[in-house]
Amino acid sequence: MKKTGSQILCECLINEGVDVMFGILGGVIIPFYDTLPQYPQLKHILVAHEQGGAHAAEGYARATGKVGVCIATSGPGATNLVTGIADAYMDSVPLVAITGQVTRPLIGKDAFQEIDITGITLPITKHNYLVTDTASLAKIVKEAFFLARTGRPGPVLIDIPKDVLTSLTEFVYPDRISLPGYKPTVQGHPSQINKAARLINESNKPLIIAGRGAIISQAYDELKQLAEVAQIPVITTLLGISSFPESHILSYGWLGMHGMAYANLAVEECDLVIAIGMRFDDRVTGKISGFAPNAKIIHIDIDPAEIGKNVRVDVPIVGDIKPVLQSLNKDIDRVDHIEWISRMDTLRKEHPSINIRDTESIIPQYVIRQIYEITKGDSIVVTGVGQHQMWTAQHFWFDKPNSLITSGGLGTMGYGLPAAMGAKVAFPEETVWCIDGDGSFQMNIQELGTIARENIAVKIAIMNNGFLGMVRQWQELFYEKRYVATPLRCPDFVKVADAYNIPGITVKNKIDVIPSIKKAMETEGPFLLNFIVEPEENVYPMVPAGAALSEVLEEPLKKVRCK
Repeated sequence: MKKTGSQILCECLINEGVDVMFGILGGVIIPFYDTLPQYPQLKHILVAHEQGGAHAAEGYARATGKVGVCIATSGPGATNLVTGIADAYMDSVPLVAITGQVTRPLIGKDAFQEIDITGITLPITKHNYLVTDTASLAKIVKEAFFLARTGRPGPVLIDIPKDVLTSLTEFVYPDRISLPGYKPTVQGHPSQINKAARLINESNKPLIIAGRGAIISQAYDELKQLAEVAQIPVITTLLGISSFPESHILSYGWLGMHGMAYANLAVEECDLVIAIGMRFDDRVTGKISGFAPNAKIIHIDIDPAEIGKNVRVDVPIVGDIKPVLQSLNKDIDRVDHIEWISRMDTLRKEHPSINIRDTESIIPQYVIRQIYEITKGDSIVVTGVGQHQMWTAQHFWFDKPNSLITSGGLGTMGYGLPAAMGAKVAFPEETVWCIDGDGSFQMNIQELGTIARENIAVKIAIMNNGFLGMVRQWQELFYEKRYVATPLRCPDFVKVADAYNIPGITVKNKIDVIPSIKKAMETEGPFLLNFIVEPEENVYPMVPAGAALSEVLEEPLKKVRCK
């Protein structure tokens, strides 16, 4: 039976298991939206801005592991997706972005709202398509979802001219994919796995660094087995947080620019790094020449382009983390590393990093720790980008797999609120907290309207310090406190929330922190907490840009730690 391109697109989305999409319509994408009522299985959430739609689709994808879908019209609608697409590309998030395009005869004529979105997004997508024939649409959609979810996940864009959406053709959904040039390696090479096992069995000071690849592969059990059998301390990257339970005796936090000092120092002392699904980006390694100077390196990653890109690697293993670890674990000896673990414990005692000092005023670390205590860690936590992001990673303990959703590689301010919205849509029965900063929150504050309209019960905690805090911290430490363009003049966030019929509380006194969090938890639907916190609180530990991990700055002595 013949169907329009719009009907074919809907049929394909259903076949790919899509149940929700985030988007905004416009002139050239109207035919698709006009067709949606024929397919009630497809829920569409109207967002307030296309960037919010892209981040919401990311949050949905990060929470579920499924492909997130966002929709936009041509021109500014498509370009507004770019930041979200780039964010998904950097953090390996499976995403399909569908954009409308002007009719085929107008392409290249600078028609109204025409933009070459495939050209623009070429460097930030796994692949993208301009659909020039309605008959090829079904095949393209199937390929797009396959590419987005397989291998190293990432975003794929499909640009569809308006007349392709309205034209009729026979609909046949392909039952297989044939992409001869795309065959991700899943199983690791046996000889490389054997080499890695020998290094692990012979090492005295091994250290696991787990990244987001362990979460993508859902290799939680395999990672835990490797650590426990060989008694190897585990640290994570920022995006690897929640791949390994942080309350585990072998968990030693996360490393990098604002990671735990003891984790950074352990990298300097170890004799073997087992890098699992991580990129060795600059925020993790610090100065490359000073990274793990005494260690051999095993690097396991599904993307061969990442291996050897930033650091020397002694044993490269290309493959999916879960099956690679399953094979590796068969060759691991049951040993103990009592002296090394004892040394790690000593480092943790000597460099406590995340103790919270007692203060009369509200500091963000205290607020975040109380959210953790009240939720007992049973929550999906989504952050924006900035100081609050680092404090969340430090002071909320993540035992639940895949329970921290945050923007890593691109560091996208404005990510938190829409991504939390997407995560809550994915898991409506889960508690979802959006922890944000006053600067980051305002970058997609308009999505409060979406949350209110759809009654998406996200709990929002804003750390309101009146600054673009992370940049202000750099200005304080490295630019003689010249606070240029970092002080903010924020609105009354509770009044803004109230304008959307979202309840909220401004919290100025420390005694009110715990009751306000409990009030948010007890209230059905969304709730906003505006915490007025110390304006010039800094995030420590900190590795200055260009320094080695061992050159970590710890909290100044004037800020006395409590026990």
